[in-house]
Amino acid sequence: MSTSNSTNEAAIVKAAKTESRDSVNAVIEAVNLGHSYNTSVGSAEILGSVEFSVLPGEFVCIVGPSGVGKTTLLRCLSGLQQPTAGHVAVDGIPLAGPSTAISLVFQDYSRSLLPWLSVIDNVTLPLKGRVSKGERRARAEKALREVGLREASNRYPWQLSGGMQQRVAIARALVFEPRVMLMDEPFASVDAQTRETLEDLVLRIREDQGQAVVLITHDIDEAIYLADRVIVLGGRPANVRANLSIPLGSSRTQLQTKARPEFAELRAHVHRLIGG
Repeated sequence: MSTSNSTNEAAIVKAAKTESRDSVNAVIEAVNLGHSYNTSVGSAEILGSVEFSVLPGEFVCIVGPSGVGKTTLLRCLSGLQQPTAGHVAVDGIPLAGPSTAISLVFQDYSRSLLPWLSVIDNVTLPLKGRVSKGERRARAEKALREVGLREASNRYPWQLSGGMQQRVAIARALVFEPRVMLMDEPFASVDAQTRETLEDLVLRIREDQGQAVVLITHDIDEAIYLADRVIVLGGRPANVRANLSIPLGSSRTQLQTKARPEFAELRAHVHRLIGG
């Protein structure tokens, strides 16, 4: 590596240093979070003392080796799974279970949507029993407009492409106006071009609506392109190996942002952290 490249990378790593967050202002926070599973040969500790916080409107991506516990962490953050140590807090209040402040988008859109319901009925589903029928419809139409699918409201999931189905799943996550949107590798099952379109869609939605986003991904390029911060998990049990600010600005495009030398240097740095 040349001296110039070494200097550039040192500057990027310094800018992307591990930093402590102000938990007082956090919208969601993992506090000394741990989780173990019982197996036939004893207890398997997956997460150990994971700590980080997410500020309102912030986009955080979580990366790490396959099997490190990323999805387990996301399930704990969502309230779908209770941690065996520590806790998750939303606006400073410990999370006891699923909350309307948090929405979740799964990787497998084909299994998360109900094929016998129309697009708009899938989107209104989280609101049933919470608001009137008229308000459900109005909110669903707004969410579908946000993801560019207003004209598909009366179609069924099986009549849509994979990318369109994932847009429906995102609209459903937006419909009750959560403060935090959790996403579990949401673009892993679509082609590369659709993936880029959906990445830009989520950036625009975050800009328009102001939700905090926590996205799990195995794709380092995706994490750096999307995130204000990247959290790297590692070890067994998993903990936070690095908590990196991504100094690429708020206005990002697929071609220009990914062509920047800072992008390449951040990618190499995160790759080494995961591999190390």
